[in-house]
Amino acid sequence: MKAKNACVLFLAVPLFAQMQRVLPKYDPASRDRGKTAFGAACGFCHGQNARGGEGGPDLLHSVVVLSDENGKDLRQFLQNGRPDKGMPAFNGIPEEQAKDIATFLHAEVLGAVTARSVAVNIVTGDSKAGEAYFNGEGKCKTCHSVTGDLKGIGSRYDPVTLQDKAIMPRGGTGFGGPPPGPQQHVMVTLPSGEKFEGALIRLTLFHVTLRDAQGMRHTFARNGDVPKVEVKDPLQGHFENLSKMTDKAMHDITAYLVTLK
Repeated sequence: MKAKNACVLFLAVPLFAQMQRVLPKYDPASRDRGKTAFGAACGFCHGQNARGGEGGPDLLHSVVVLSDENGKDLRQFLQNGRPDKGMPAFNGIPEEQAKDIATFLHAEVLGAVTARSVAVNIVTGDSKAGEAYFNGEGKCKTCHSVTGDLKGIGSRYDPVTLQDKAIMPRGGTGFGGPPPGPQQHVMVTLPSGEKFEGALIRLTLFHVTLRDAQGMRHTFARNGDVPKVEVKDPLQGHFENLSKMTDKAMHDITAYLVTLK
């Protein structure tokens, strides 16, 4: 199994749980209308089931889809299009139609994750190799201690939960809202040079919202790299590891953490 496919398997359980909270039920009528609208406007590129076609990518892993709320961001994305990627702009798409398409896409994501959420034995790695990765290449001990914050962690969590916390500590996508886990900090620099910084509340392709030190909320529209947005995440080390970690290392680190009773 390649690392990319392994990530999908490891994220299935937490992502499924999160989607159950965000989208526990969907309106079948809206989903069916969305499926029809999507098939007519988008299916020729992205496939009738949104899993990718000859000219377009799989939308079930799209940041736009996963961060969308009730079609708001999706509608704006469709209206703008991606001319540089060969995607036309759908000017004037009705709000309700965008909601229906979003419902269809969210339902497809939920269905795909449900299908992948199967019981598997994930403790198959080499605990000694995992310990070496923890202390060496993974740089885990830079922030964590097996006699401190991780003491007894193997007794506190089952292997699946333990692996989720190690590999993807925020538990999935966040769907555009406040991400779970330690607070992220963001700095927004306007074209004028004026800067705003504070706790990150929401970040999408189109907007960024923060709360400053005085408790004031600020929301800025985004157009590509304008304004400049810099996010500082206490969990950045985990995400950097995820992008380069091999399938073997993922299993090894899990096997090691399980031993920390």
